Amino acid sequence: MNHQEALENPIFKIVSAAADELGVTAYVIGGYVRDYLLQRGIPKDIDIVAIGSGIELAKAVADKLKGKPQVSIFKNFGTAMLKHEGIELEFVGARKESYQRNSRKPIVENGTLQDDQDRRDFTINALALSLNASDFGKLLDPFNGVADLQEQIIRTPLEPGITYSDDPLRMMRAIRFATQLNFTIELKSLQAITSHKERIKIISKERIVDELNKIMASPKPSKGFALLNKTELLSYILPELTALQGIEEKEGQRHKDNFWHTLEVVDNISKETDNLWLRWAALLHDIGKAPTKKFHKKIGWTFHGHEFVGSKMVYKLFKRLRMPLNDKMKYVQKMVLMSSRPQILSEDFVTDSAVRRLVFEAGDHVDDLMTLCEADITTKNSKKQKKYKNNFKLVRQKIKEVEERDHIRNFQPPVSGEEIMDTFNLKPSREIGLIKDAIKEAILEGEIPNEYEAAKNFMLQKGKALGLTTKN
Repeated sequence: MNHQEALENPIFKIVSAAADELGVTAYVIGGYVRDYLLQRGIPKDIDIVAIGSGIELAKAVADKLKGKPQVSIFKNFGTAMLKHEGIELEFVGARKESYQRNSRKPIVENGTLQDDQDRRDFTINALALSLNASDFGKLLDPFNGVADLQEQIIRTPLEPGITYSDDPLRMMRAIRFATQLNFTIELKSLQAITSHKERIKIISKERIVDELNKIMASPKPSKGFALLNKTELLSYILPELTALQGIEEKEGQRHKDNFWHTLEVVDNISKETDNLWLRWAALLHDIGKAPTKKFHKKIGWTFHGHEFVGSKMVYKLFKRLRMPLNDKMKYVQKMVLMSSRPQILSEDFVTDSAVRRLVFEAGDHVDDLMTLCEADITTKNSKKQKKYKNNFKLVRQKIKEVEERDHIRNFQPPVSGEEIMDTFNLKPSREIGLIKDAIKEAILEGEIPNEYEAAKNFMLQKGKALGLTTKN
């Protein structure tokens, strides 16, 4: 089969000419070919494999390109990279790899194209298109990768135990591809992942998180997390999630399975937002339920304070997985901490002051918080579902009205600490904090409007009540 239309970009003709001049056989391999055959849109990164030196081929290609782009050479890996018109080309010599038990970094030797395709993770990533003029666009498919694409199967080129044991990151990649492409992992492969699950321990946390983020960014992340759970990899990576699994019954009282509920919430939110960190918040919103679960004879199962406990767990989890401990982590913490707040509002008659407090505490993230709470509705009872959704609509409406009237989001007190000090001739002291808090409370409770004059008069009254005198 010839697929010259996959190689319409002029860059391929340039690589072809450079390869022929060097007397090197060259192929485009991997994700570019897979995505072209799946009609998934053309990826911006292209892997070129050369039978011979990939570095020399990269230099020869750069010489033929306008502006002669810089070639980045990674001697240790025998690879070279160059960027041209928004495309990233990576060149590598065909290699044969052998692995040691304690590392996913292979010992590399020069090899044939067959060796190079053997070392690929999956049959669908071992497809290659020839770039030499003599057979330009010819497809090489030694492992029936095209059939696997058609049947939507993830399969390894070699015996799966070898592929996964050599580089255990491939176990995560198998699950990630199955999730992204909505493919099935072949049974032998799935069993091999379960058998080699402990090998995940040698993989760096950063690489694991990179794959988790790709699963999380998929249209239906639950597929990936269900597979991670089935293969028992999840207990090594996110034990906080596996701890949520199961339904306990005491005296005829049961609670829902919070693990499967969580996966539903993640899928729900993924229909509404591409915000990766909001999706993480959905995944972690109930992790505090495992440590706070209690049974009481009169009221049944409770999870008191699970939001607070869960938000503390977020920090430990991010730290353990070497995820960013910056504003992204704080955002996820805040979402987890506040995840039940709109729910409580939606169940009662909503007062303006309760809405003001919600907006004050959630700040810019109040819309995200509402999206999370709406995704949290997983009841199968259509009557209940309708009721909850309508209640949340009312809360959103109320937020809009209160916002337009009171401007509480990212609230700054109308009277500053400096003005309080100046008015009562005070040095920094406890009284300043008391007056500032009293003004904030009065505004949130709706006793005074969020305006300077009203806040100033309230400050004078409060100062008087504290026995303070004004300057004049």
